Amino acid sequence: MAGEISSGPEAGPSLSAGDAEILKLFDEIVREWWVKSFSKYQELFTPPQRLAVPLISHGRDVLLCSPTGSGKTLSAFIPIINELFTLSRSGGLENGIYCLYISPLKSLANDIHKNLEKPLSEIQSLAKEKGIEIQEVRHAIRHGDISAGDKARMLRKAPHILNTTPESLGILLNSPRMRERLKTVRWVIVDEIHSLAGSKRGVHLTLSLERLEELKKEFCPEVDPDVGSFSRIGCSATIEPLDEISAFLAGNRRPIEIVDTRFSRQFDLKLLCPVPDLISTSSRELGDRLYQALHEHIQEHKNTLVFTNTRNGAERVLYNLRSRYPEFYNKENSGCHHGSMGKEGRMETEERLKEGSLKVVSSSTSLELGIDMPHIDLVVQIGSPKSVAALLQRIGRAGHNLDQVVKGRIMVLDRDELVECTVMLEKGKKGFVDRIHIPTNCLDALCQHVLGMALERTWKLDDLSWVVRRSYCYRDLTKEDFLSVIEYLSGRHAGMEAKHIYSKIWYDEEAGTITKRGRNIRMIYYTNTGMIPDQFSCDVLTRDGRWIGNLDEKYMEKLNKGDVFVIGGRSFKFCYRRGGNVYVDATEERPNIPSWISEKLPLSFDLGKHILQFKSEMIWMMNNRPRKEVIRWLLREYPIDENSARSIYEIFDQQISYLGEDSISTNYRISVEEQVDPKTFRRTYYFIANYGVRFNDGFSRMVAYMVSLQKTSNVYVSINDAGFMISLPMNRRVDVESVLRSINEANCEELLRKALENTHLLKRLFRINACRCFMILRNYMGKRKSARRQQVSADMLIYFARKLDRFAVLDESYREIIEDKFEVENIKEVLRGIQSGEIELVTKDSPSPSPMAFGIASIGASDVIFAHDKLALLKEFHRRVMGKIAENRATVEGVA
Repeated sequence: MAGEISSGPEAGPSLSAGDAEILKLFDEIVREWWVKSFSKYQELFTPPQRLAVPLISHGRDVLLCSPTGSGKTLSAFIPIINELFTLSRSGGLENGIYCLYISPLKSLANDIHKNLEKPLSEIQSLAKEKGIEIQEVRHAIRHGDISAGDKARMLRKAPHILNTTPESLGILLNSPRMRERLKTVRWVIVDEIHSLAGSKRGVHLTLSLERLEELKKEFCPEVDPDVGSFSRIGCSATIEPLDEISAFLAGNRRPIEIVDTRFSRQFDLKLLCPVPDLISTSSRELGDRLYQALHEHIQEHKNTLVFTNTRNGAERVLYNLRSRYPEFYNKENSGCHHGSMGKEGRMETEERLKEGSLKVVSSSTSLELGIDMPHIDLVVQIGSPKSVAALLQRIGRAGHNLDQVVKGRIMVLDRDELVECTVMLEKGKKGFVDRIHIPTNCLDALCQHVLGMALERTWKLDDLSWVVRRSYCYRDLTKEDFLSVIEYLSGRHAGMEAKHIYSKIWYDEEAGTITKRGRNIRMIYYTNTGMIPDQFSCDVLTRDGRWIGNLDEKYMEKLNKGDVFVIGGRSFKFCYRRGGNVYVDATEERPNIPSWISEKLPLSFDLGKHILQFKSEMIWMMNNRPRKEVIRWLLREYPIDENSARSIYEIFDQQISYLGEDSISTNYRISVEEQVDPKTFRRTYYFIANYGVRFNDGFSRMVAYMVSLQKTSNVYVSINDAGFMISLPMNRRVDVESVLRSINEANCEELLRKALENTHLLKRLFRINACRCFMILRNYMGKRKSARRQQVSADMLIYFARKLDRFAVLDESYREIIEDKFEVENIKEVLRGIQSGEIELVTKDSPSPSPMAFGIASIGASDVIFAHDKLALLKEFHRRVMGKIAENRATVEGVA
């Protein structure tokens, strides 16, 4: 059959020797379908298909990294479809599941389910035309939205390909009847693996995969789980580090192949600044220029996708386009998509995107992953996406075919983001991708799987531990942590039953075995398992009981007593929280916690280091090249427009003229500005550390904790990606260098634990982990406990947990915050630099915030509509800086 495929014009694309070899792997019906389907393209196989198909066909584990629109999903599926049709021709297809497709999103699972229908039905029809009798190859979808009737049908007639989510797979492993159907699994595909690897959902999935190996061993004793009884295939467009992600997918002891064709597409990327000067321009003019530029770009393209960093931002963009240009944009040709919309509205927008009937769609992060959008030819990002990975994921939605150029534009509206986006675009074009932090040794996910395994049968602890440690995420799990989970689940801690925390397993310490306990435990497991937490909004009230509004509970993570925030244009000072109620006092003070802090994505630590490196290079250029040459260098080396290049030059020129070049934080320097404000009687320290908000959140808490010990006064903290601000009474001066040098790699984790005590962040994470560990039951006896009531229970139970030694739920809450939320290993890296002298500490007395501290100094100002408009505040800061620069120059000229 392969010999019949020539390289003549009627055969379509030229057929390389490699393509011919790949086609030989296919059954003749599948081969003919492939050639008919793809002969219209220049190449019969895309780069990821050419490399991955042979590997998957030969049963290898594969991590496949390739851009959106490069055919990576089909690369994973076609060898599997081929093998299923080969089995169907011989009548060898059993009534079981052969392939599991795991998706992080229900919408993506639904989309892939629809996309599979085409090849399966067309190959089936082609076989029928040729008179070849084959069994039907079935496929189905299973997640929380699927009806009980559909689930029952799967038990009777199992799909050969099952699309599902990590949570549903966890439940299937404990379903006695579905376990029988899973014994035939030969392939597992994990799509968009980057979005799972960086979360506890991914940790949970790695344990599910190891349990699936054990399930197969149960039915086929000759199977060696350490070698692997099914192929694991991971797919992603943007991911690093590849070696860690491949180990995450394959497990701790299995070899895996990496197919890396991420940069097989052409990119057309550029940073646009709509005005020459972001500070002197009025808000109205900035808005006019932004929407004029956005409108022009949309009209020059067929379909445009606009990303913002918040849901409100997505709504605002659509509203402005429709109100400013009503003759161009209406409900028929424009739309919005974000997580707060109803399911029907989101699905309607998705369908219209797929068919190409929407000229423009605005979105927050909800369209980064998932459905194919073949008609999108431009992606516009408003503001910084905060990481190269997010940038490439979003921009990659444009130019869906491999031969199309990926076209993306970032429109920046904030002076602080100019340098950030400049570096991000340059690194993206050169192939850099930020590393993903993979959580490890998560005790809550372990609790769920230990209980799930105890439901199956009696386990020896050594055997159970061996299965767990095969997961990459638990390769370093200590015996103490493992036993803390066993002791918690078996109710070994004194006083648990008095708090209505009942044991879930029997633990025979002498025999070293565990098994399930109680008649209702299986139903408790089914109705409470999963890693996605419930969320709720807090009611905000004054202390005399007047209702003010609502706050997302995640916002509470940043609040400490005395912090000021805005609701409805008015400032309020946080006093305390009781359950789901937040109590406040009205105040005229300026906010230190912005309203968007819980919604925006954090700057990646890796990108932060590259920004600091760029600052070093800019200092050298400023010292050694004239202004015009520096601007030409920026335009030549970075994908930015002239407004951006000139603005970047001005920021550095003003900073150096105001406080000197050593006031600029670089990869070898952290700069701290000290300012005394006699009007507010406050002394403020601005720590310029461009390592991102995760780093700055953890680092600032340690600094604030050490300062509060020394000065015995309340310390207010504000953070953003560029650094953090610490404010205390004017008569309390801090020896910054002494404080920073007192924090080191050895003591930082203990300091963080002390700084976290009694914080709302710890209480919230404790509630989430208590639910995951079945300490607080979200569902019991047909009744659901709301997230608010869960929090009330958690607030009481945390005091009990603190009295216990090695209590798994509380230990996991601290671990999650310190290791995952603050990414403490990055903090340790910087602390090592400070201790070794690689990173110097520079403190500057500053009468007013410097240009590079404007962003930190104005945190929260944009929320106060009635008093402190952010732009007005920035203009005032700028006026002071330029006045001081003029004064300095006059002094120098006078001396000369």
